[in-house]
Amino acid sequence: PVAARILFARTPQRTLRLMSTPASTLSLHDAAKPLLDFYQRGGVAPPELLPIDGADMPEPFRKLLVHADDMTPTLEHFHGARIHLRMVNREVTEAAYTREVILEAGEQNVPVEFGAIVIHLEQFSEAARELILGESVPLGTILADHAIIHNSCPQAYFRVNSDPLITEALGLPASTELYGRCNIHRDLDGKHLAEIVEILPPENCA
Repeated sequence: PVAARILFARTPQRTLRLMSTPASTLSLHDAAKPLLDFYQRGGVAPPELLPIDGADMPEPFRKLLVHADDMTPTLEHFHGARIHLRMVNREVTEAAYTREVILEAGEQNVPVEFGAIVIHLEQFSEAARELILGESVPLGTILADHAIIHNSCPQAYFRVNSDPLITEALGLPASTELYGRCNIHRDLDGKHLAEIVEILPPENCA
């Protein structure tokens, strides 16, 4: 199937391109590798990711996840606040730069996403790479601010019961059922800019 194609720019008015079933090229397990590989390297069993059709996802998570758009501007629009990044873990190799992060909203630093991402630095300009490695600006903001034209290609949607790592990262009182998606950013030649796993907190905790 042909992946959904959309050109991104930061604009005051945003229209989400909704997708009930992602134009997937990967299984959930393969699409979730940015997250699962962190658990494997740490010798810790990962939480079980259960596939779900986008049409079956409850609101507001369907609105926030089931579309072909970047998550950073989507979350900024939803929460009405600027999103910034807090680092949890990182790994840098010659092939890629991989990190686990929390996206936080506004001056109150409210956690609004737990994510894992593999970023292919060689695909970015020097200025964009410096911002990525500065580890404070989300990738979605960098893509928009540097007018990097790309395709957002969701691969899978899932639900998961938060394990201790995700529970603590999102500031939850206990293990909670959460929803997420696996996504790929590609340039217009089809080269991968990043592979991403994005997990949102419950609405009443965001």
